[in-house]
Amino acid sequence: MSEIIENNNEQNEQQDLSEILQVRRNKLYELQKEGKDPFHIVKYDVTHRTNQILSDFEGYENKNVSLAGRLMSKRGMGKSSFCDLQDRDGRIQLYVRINDIGQEEYENFKKLDIGDIIGVTGKVFKTRMGEISIHVDSYTLLSKSLRPLPEKFHGLKDPDARYRQRYLDLIVNPDVKATFIQRSKIIAAIRRFLDNRDFLEVDTPILNTIPGGATARPFITHHNTLDIDMYLRIAPELYLKRLIVGGLERVYELGRMFRNEGMSIKHNPEFSMMEVYQAYTDYHGMMELAESLISTVAREVLGTMKIEYQGQDIDLTPPWTRITMTEAVLKYAGVDFDEIKTDEEAINAAKAKGMDIEGNPARGEVLSMMFEEFAEPNLIQPTFVIDYPVEVSPLTKRKPDKPELTERFELFITGREFGNAYSELNDPIDQKERFLEQVKKREAGDEEANMMDEDFLLALEHGLPPTGGLGIGIDRLVMLLTDSFSIKDVLLFPTMKPKDK
Repeated sequence: MSEIIENNNEQNEQQDLSEILQVRRNKLYELQKEGKDPFHIVKYDVTHRTNQILSDFEGYENKNVSLAGRLMSKRGMGKSSFCDLQDRDGRIQLYVRINDIGQEEYENFKKLDIGDIIGVTGKVFKTRMGEISIHVDSYTLLSKSLRPLPEKFHGLKDPDARYRQRYLDLIVNPDVKATFIQRSKIIAAIRRFLDNRDFLEVDTPILNTIPGGATARPFITHHNTLDIDMYLRIAPELYLKRLIVGGLERVYELGRMFRNEGMSIKHNPEFSMMEVYQAYTDYHGMMELAESLISTVAREVLGTMKIEYQGQDIDLTPPWTRITMTEAVLKYAGVDFDEIKTDEEAINAAKAKGMDIEGNPARGEVLSMMFEEFAEPNLIQPTFVIDYPVEVSPLTKRKPDKPELTERFELFITGREFGNAYSELNDPIDQKERFLEQVKKREAGDEEANMMDEDFLLALEHGLPPTGGLGIGIDRLVMLLTDSFSIKDVLLFPTMKPKDK
């Protein structure tokens, strides 16, 4: 019975919507017949935005202004009306009287629909209720909205509607718009920080003949003219290091990466990342860069380095905790890898902790797996985990005193990885051996393993200076600084499964 009622309600809603759509189209046809087609208007002179007026009433009181935006509400339709106009920055009340704009224009004004885009001119004043408003002396319909806005957007039955129709989400959800304005400010602050440190922003290819610079599964496409398969980049690392070889010394790139992997609240196949490379420094220099960059951006954009993320208090004030991967596994799993010398011992230690180990991973790979299982979720405050096994770090310089480990760190906050950095491997002979190990893994079925990149090896043979490199996930950083639960909440157009699939 409940299904029948629900189906009837849906049918009634569809019928009501069809009637509303027809009414709005009829209004458009009438305007067009009268020679007032709003879609023929090509520009409107806007002198002010809502936030300028709302934040400085005394400076604008009784002054003439011109604004444009979307009509969001209408109240009272006698000889005077109140309505709300929304632009990018917020909403402001409009006061419209028949005595000010004339009877014909007032009648046309009453025919406007919620969602229409209009321009208005008038004087700034404050109502008897104390609300800052615009006393309208003229208006122009700039674009006709042929579909109604959702009244209760979060009440929509389709849970993916906010992401599929982001434009509606932005119109009716001020918090969502604020998040994406913050995202823009965060990215601008990152660029300012790096520019002030004398880094050059560069562009490297998105279409690659070899997917390199990370351990990830690429998207494959085909170039018809060359008749070769190509790959959307998974990381810009190998190209950026070529530029260090070329003598640019400090470079960074902030752009889109593509990885053909799973989707979750933390992962989207298309995402933004910043990678930075600096000659004559190491991973310790990259730690200082990372904590300075993120804490500076937080202070600039949010005004504080102490934030809250999903109910957790996070302190971004430097310096941040530093702990080796071996120390982290000892602390959170109770297993001391300094005492484990063989692959077999490592596998047995992991199994004793209840882990399901497949195949015959090397000691370093088991250490990394145990870190991910036991330590990573506990790293809530900003923490640099340093000295990763060489088996999981194919592009990283070895530690001189412990060649089984590398000068690599990952940054964790709220139990999530936010950055990855190395003292870059600049020995072309060692690099070739590591590539060969990756090729073996790929031939054994590991689609995420690196391919051999002979051109990169050729570049290394010309001499890469000691170099530090750092990558930071921009989307995760925006999530942190805007207190957003899912990566979809900080991507304007996240990847979505088609409705018909």
